[in-house]
Amino acid sequence: MPSPAGLLKSLRAQGAALGPWEGSVAAVRRELFLPEAIEVGDEVISRTDSPQRWLEAAYSDVSITTQVNDGRASGPDEYRLPTSSSSQPSVMLEALELLDVQPTDRVLELGAGTGLNAAWLAHRLGSDRVVSVEVDPALAEQAVGNNAAARLSPRIVAGDGGRGWPEGAPYQRVIATYAVDEIPYAWVAQAPQGRIVTPWGGSFFPYSFAVLNVHEGRAEGRFTGYPAFMRSRTRRPKRGYLDDFLHHRQDAEHTTTSLSPLTIAQDADALFYIGLALPDAWHLPVTADDASGEMTLWILADDQRSWASADYTPDTGEYTVAQYGPRRLWDEAEAAHGAWEALGRPTRARAGISVTELGQRLWIDAPERDMSPLLQPYEQV
Repeated sequence: MPSPAGLLKSLRAQGAALGPWEGSVAAVRRELFLPEAIEVGDEVISRTDSPQRWLEAAYSDVSITTQVNDGRASGPDEYRLPTSSSSQPSVMLEALELLDVQPTDRVLELGAGTGLNAAWLAHRLGSDRVVSVEVDPALAEQAVGNNAAARLSPRIVAGDGGRGWPEGAPYQRVIATYAVDEIPYAWVAQAPQGRIVTPWGGSFFPYSFAVLNVHEGRAEGRFTGYPAFMRSRTRRPKRGYLDDFLHHRQDAEHTTTSLSPLTIAQDADALFYIGLALPDAWHLPVTADDASGEMTLWILADDQRSWASADYTPDTGEYTVAQYGPRRLWDEAEAAHGAWEALGRPTRARAGISVTELGQRLWIDAPERDMSPLLQPYEQV
C-alpha cells in the first residue's frame, strides 16, 4: 500500500536532500493535502474511480496539479492552465535545504497551495513558528483544513504574498513556492537578518532558485538548481495554446542565421543569460517526430503580439528564421547570446542578485560588476 514510508524510501534511494526533514516527510500524510481529483502530467485521476492509482500518485515523487484556471469551471476546448499544485517532494526538499532552517527560526512562506510545505515546516519547528500567505482565499481555507486534518496549525492567511505578512515579522527565513521575476523588498524588510529562497526568473527561463542572505536592509545572493514552479499569480503572463501566440504567419519576415537554435536550446547557461534580456518572452523547442533530427525553436512574446522561429537542420551552417510583430525576437535573442559570448560565456553560477529599497539589480562575479551590457544588447531601429 502506498504510504509516507514508501515515499521516504523512494526519496532516500534517489539521494534526495532529506536532512532534518526526514521525520516530517514520514509523519505528514501527503494524501491529506490532495483533492479528490488530481492531475499528474496529462492524466486526471479520481480517488473515487481509481483509489489505488490516486494513492500511488500521492506517494510518488511527482508534482501533482490540484487546481487549473484559478478554480474556474472550464469549457471543453479551453486552455487548462495549472494554477496550484502539490510540488514534487524532492524539489520541496531541495528548497528547504537551501533555506537552511534552524530549530528556533520563524519562517514566512509565500504560496501556501495545498498547505503541505507549511505542514512540513510546522511539524519540525512547531506551528507557532510558521506563517504562510496564499493569494487564493479558497485555497487558503483548504490549506487550513488540510493542516487541521494532519493535526497541525501553522498560521495560513489569505493575501498577496508580494507584501509578505508584516504582522508576524521579523522572520529568520522566507521561502516562496512560486516563481517571481522580481523579489519584493517587503520580504527583505521582514527578514532583516535572514535568508530568502525563491524560484526566480522571467518568462524565458524561470528555472532557478535565488538564494539571498539579508543584512542591514540589503539582500544579496546567487542562483542554483533547475526548479519548475508556477509563476506569481499577481504578475503572471498570458499563456494559452501555441496558436494563440502564432498569427499572421503569411506576413512573417524571413532571414537566415549562423547561430544554431539547437545550441541555444541545449545550453542552460545561454538560456539563463538570454532570459535576462528577454524576461517578457518564452521559448519552446519542438523536435520533429521523425528521425530527421530537425528542431524548431519558437520564441513568443507574452503580449502575444510578436513571435519568431528558427529551424535547426543537421549538417548545415545556415538556419532559417521567421519573425513577425513589432519586435524581432530572434534578433533580440541572438544579440543577447552575442553579449553573453562577449562576457566569456559565463556560467549561471557567476551571476548574482541584490535587492534594496531601490529595487532589484543583477550583476556578474561581484556586486560591483554591472550586467547592463547584457540586459540591453539589442536596440530596434
